[in-house]
Amino acid sequence: MSRFKKVDSLAGFRTEKPEPTVPYGLLKAARKSGQLNLSGRGLTEVPQDVYRLNLDTPEEANQNLSFGASDRWWEQTDLTKLLLSSNQLTVLSDDIRLLPGLTTLDLHDNQLSSLPSTLGELEQLQQLRLSHNKLSVLPVEVCTLKNLRSLTLQQNILETLPDELGQLENLTELVLSNNRLKCLPSSLGNLTCLQTLDLSHNMLTCLPDNVKVLDCSNNQLTGVPASLSEMVALEQLYLRHNKLRLLPKLPASNLKELYLGNNQIEVLEVENLAGLAAISLLELRDNKIKDLPEQITLLSTLSRLDLTNNDIANLSASVSLLPNLKMLLLEGNPLRGIRRDLLTPERADETPTAMTLPSQARVNVHNIKTLKVLEYSEKQAENIPDETFDAAAGEAIVTVNFSKNQLTTVPPRLVEFQSSVSEVNLGFNRLSCCSPDICKLLQLTHIDLSFPTQCLSAGHRFKSFPDVLYQIVSLETVLLANNQVGSVDPGSLKRMVHLSTLDLSNNDLLNIPPELGLCTSLRCLSLEGNPFRTPRAAIVAKGTDSLLEYLRSRIPT
Repeated sequence: MSRFKKVDSLAGFRTEKPEPTVPYGLLKAARKSGQLNLSGRGLTEVPQDVYRLNLDTPEEANQNLSFGASDRWWEQTDLTKLLLSSNQLTVLSDDIRLLPGLTTLDLHDNQLSSLPSTLGELEQLQQLRLSHNKLSVLPVEVCTLKNLRSLTLQQNILETLPDELGQLENLTELVLSNNRLKCLPSSLGNLTCLQTLDLSHNMLTCLPDNVKVLDCSNNQLTGVPASLSEMVALEQLYLRHNKLRLLPKLPASNLKELYLGNNQIEVLEVENLAGLAAISLLELRDNKIKDLPEQITLLSTLSRLDLTNNDIANLSASVSLLPNLKMLLLEGNPLRGIRRDLLTPERADETPTAMTLPSQARVNVHNIKTLKVLEYSEKQAENIPDETFDAAAGEAIVTVNFSKNQLTTVPPRLVEFQSSVSEVNLGFNRLSCCSPDICKLLQLTHIDLSFPTQCLSAGHRFKSFPDVLYQIVSLETVLLANNQVGSVDPGSLKRMVHLSTLDLSNNDLLNIPPELGLCTSLRCLSLEGNPFRTPRAAIVAKGTDSLLEYLRSRIPT
């Protein structure tokens, strides 16, 4: 044995790994508001003082005991909303049970591979966001959350779901897209309040049978179950990118929109057409349909028929007898007997390759009620008339087109459609700022704020990327071409986790921050026509993936 005790010569220089903390000002504000936003802070774990927010006595209690003080620390509010998205969390502690007042818990865009069973103790929880993680199992305890309204689990690696899922009796939204599900628990039929169910991009071979909006795109379906006919509430059904060979039999009395694009459908069987009694939109693009049966006239409520990219050589004259048809899409068919100029619109700004039947009304009530489209474009108007909004009162408008006017502000009455509108076109106006009210459009995925190329000298244009857009996490498309945007914040863009298309062409960007390369959700990034020197035009021309890869390589290490 050595006579000398081994000495750690570096002991005095070592420090314990500091526990992550939250700025005290945020905690203090959270005690008053009941809300704490820690999104995008690079956290690898949730700090303990967050879990103990409503348990530990705050520091100000030791500093000011005056009952007349403005800071009434003793009147703190229970935490109800905790946002932890876009961090690096790998685990969630059992201590989450110390926040029993939570109604919203947002954990999307992290590295979670498991969840604690104590989640089941959050009895007040109404929204649980778990998308973009690494979850392979959903704890059965989550199924005990009786007040849960919305559960989002897209972009995980789930292969199965617990049978107890049917116990979530108040669930209205369930998003399970981009997982590895092959089957669904039979208890799913017990979710009687469910309105939206997204099952796209899985490996399903069978379907559930009780929802209002059902998305089963990108699966392996060769048919649909007979039980689908019992879905009396179903209004929208998405079956794109499957392996269907026949038009499915769908005697669903309220079905208004049916999307069957990118299948292998060859025949439209008459008896199956007859079941679509209330259909207004029928998408059959990218199939193998050779002809339309005469009985297409049974679809008396049909207003939009998309037959793009099929094998139709002869178009039945019976199509002309459809009383409500407004748009017929036929591009990509080997048609004979119809002149090409009838299929191509005269004005370049119209929807291409569409045969459009015009409406005589000043406000197109049919488009409002059937297509859920509110349009007032090409009027050179300085504001949108109230009669336009009045005509759409109470309707679940999805698309708003106010392009090609002289608007200088976002029409304030847009918020009347805050729970339904997903696409807003305000392009070719005179906007230079974006109203904070845009944030109230809860379903917004697409916004067009671009200018025409021939009006580059116009004074009313965006000088910077509208800050309000950074806050709309649902956005998938932002069009800002031909403005005067001089900079973008890559950190804020990265938090827009659904953003796939960003058009900043012909703006005033002098430099492109390398961190923009971390915005990996982008599939189309347009930067042409800006005055920056780096990256070179040759790199930009290679496309979005190469451009993002180049930008990432330039991030300082």
